[in-house]
Amino acid sequence: MAISREKKERIVEDLADKLSRSQALIMTDYRGLNTAELGELRNRLREEETGFHVVKNNLVRLAMEQAGLRWEPSLFDGPTAIGFCYDEVTGPAKVLADFSKEGKLLSIRGGLLGEGLLDAAQISDLASLPSREVLLAQVLAGISGPLHGLVNVLNAPLQDLAYVLQARVEQMGETEA
Repeated sequence: MAISREKKERIVEDLADKLSRSQALIMTDYRGLNTAELGELRNRLREEETGFHVVKNNLVRLAMEQAGLRWEPSLFDGPTAIGFCYDEVTGPAKVLADFSKEGKLLSIRGGLLGEGLLDAAQISDLASLPSREVLLAQVLAGISGPLHGLVNVLNAPLQDLAYVLQARVEQMGETEA
């Protein structure tokens, strides 16, 4: 059954909106996955607050051009499904990489991160990164460690002065008694 031109235009507009809101896109080949497996994958991705859509290559090409994104034909060779990464990039990449490693018939072709093209190995590397919260905690720990040392170094002369004054007060109290 053919899709009307109006419906195709709405699909392209919707895809262009999703493409422009995404920080990254992960293109996959879903051939061989049954409906239950696709549903399972979508549920896992929904937990990451992202989307996974089977798309027609011509409509995606039009949507990418409308969104101002680079169109790489090798990423759209055959049936294509796109994982959209809205807030966090590593979470959806992990879900898709893990799903493909579980023996499912999903294969990652590559993707887009900002303006750059990524191949399947780079998506795998992206999936191995810790989450945003863990990375922020590591950066914060790296910054706060030296700062604690600096505070202790700056505080040491004042503590020494306080100890000397306390010792002098105690010494004066002993001589009066």
